[in-house]
Amino acid sequence: MQLILIRHGETLWNKEKRVQGKSDIELSEAGLEQARRLAVSLKHEDIAAIYSSPLKRARQTADVINGYHGRTIEMHEELMEMSMGDFEGFSFEDLMARESVFLRRWIADPAAVRMPNGETLEELQNRAWPRIEKIIAKEENALVVSHNFTIAAVLCRVKNINLSEFRSACVGNASKTVLTIQNNETRIVAMDDQSHLSEPSRES
Repeated sequence: MQLILIRHGETLWNKEKRVQGKSDIELSEAGLEQARRLAVSLKHEDIAAIYSSPLKRARQTADVINGYHGRTIEMHEELMEMSMGDFEGFSFEDLMARESVFLRRWIADPAAVRMPNGETLEELQNRAWPRIEKIIAKEENALVVSHNFTIAAVLCRVKNINLSEFRSACVGNASKTVLTIQNNETRIVAMDDQSHLSEPSRES
């Protein structure tokens, strides 16, 4: 089977470099265009099922992709982004000025810290990975629309690397990461593919 992991398109908060977490932010116009280009690149894929985080930015991206497939999109809270707690809504620049001690700890070992009144990377992985396992168990080609940290946490499990290395598994807006699962072996055949975003927009 093939599992395609999609990060949602750009939001205004992405552009402004604000912390989103579980804040329910919609796609920007640029994000909607990214989703359209992504959808075109996936229109000929054999996709039997589509799953999404219930946050608006993921749902909107899934809806645009699904325009070519006509599936019933399943929403699962386990696929939501990591809760950033008290940091949500702040710009990275603001946080650097206000929370420099915490951010130094986060940079040094992201797996060892909890976002204030939010989640840890381990908690994120522990809620997201069982949902991915259930999707894989159905043994049908599937597409999952989720978020940067959530996808990174899943990929750390796939690659069998420590969450402290999660930055090596982060992905860009409207990217696709393709996994193949056969005989209980999971392979990453495309990682953070954003080539469709630089191609001319077309509907064919």
